[in-house]
Amino acid sequence: MVQRFARVSGDGGSRRSRSGGAIALASGVGLAAFGYPFLLPAVTQGVFGGGSGAPRAAEAPLLLAALTALALATAAAEVGRLGGGRAGGGSKLVALLGALVAIDATLRLVPSLLGASPIFALIVLVGAAYGSSFGFLMGSLTLLLSGFLTGGLGPWLPFQMLGAGWVGLTAGWLPRSGHGAPRVAILAAFGVLWGLLYGALLNLYAWPFAAPGAEQGVGLFWTPGLGLGETVRRYGAFYLATSLGYDLFRAAANGLLILALGGPVLRLLVRYRSRFAWEATEA
Repeated sequence: MVQRFARVSGDGGSRRSRSGGAIALASGVGLAAFGYPFLLPAVTQGVFGGGSGAPRAAEAPLLLAALTALALATAAAEVGRLGGGRAGGGSKLVALLGALVAIDATLRLVPSLLGASPIFALIVLVGAAYGSSFGFLMGSLTLLLSGFLTGGLGPWLPFQMLGAGWVGLTAGWLPRSGHGAPRVAILAAFGVLWGLLYGALLNLYAWPFAAPGAEQGVGLFWTPGLGLGETVRRYGAFYLATSLGYDLFRAAANGLLILALGGPVLRLLVRYRSRFAWEATEA
């Protein structure tokens, strides 16, 4: 049995560490931003101005700048790590990432039904084929570029980038041992799950500021001073009333697209991956 091991640069481990550190930092900042109503229940609505969304509008540029910088740091570390084994591997990897992001962002222009969108299937497949760091970049940069293409620029964009980045990130955590139909079925189920989770996350962006007024308590909206249990209960009711229907369409689209196209697309992605990095194989 002969093994051909990947040739990597001497600082590949440090690049991996920088890549993971940048993603962890971006995710930590994002979780704090998403978890605002749960982490800061004592903040009074009067401080921010009830219902106007001003806090999100104020924090979004800062979050977008931080997320973009961290994404670039992740890209630099990941390109160096994966492309270090071959001359020009890093530049080829950048080109591949750019091409995949451009293709997926363009898919957002395709008319969709309710919450369904074709962009998430490719993010899942890329994360599964190239790993968590590459998947995070694929998701976050796809939403950034598609925001420019569709005019969807606003304080919600960094939250969309984080959500899509986490789709690709967690897809890279899935085991790669399976092949063929079983692996595609796992990825399809994963896409269905994220179709629901993505909507639940993005709802948190505006939920604290969606209330018509603290005096109109209908059991759906966040108000200052709520306990954690009541906050979770109200958000569950809000999600069921406002987002679940759309998210079911997104989840179904994710699963069906991956089942239909996941096999050939995944094989193509794996074939290209072998050109940019050497991996341990047995012969």
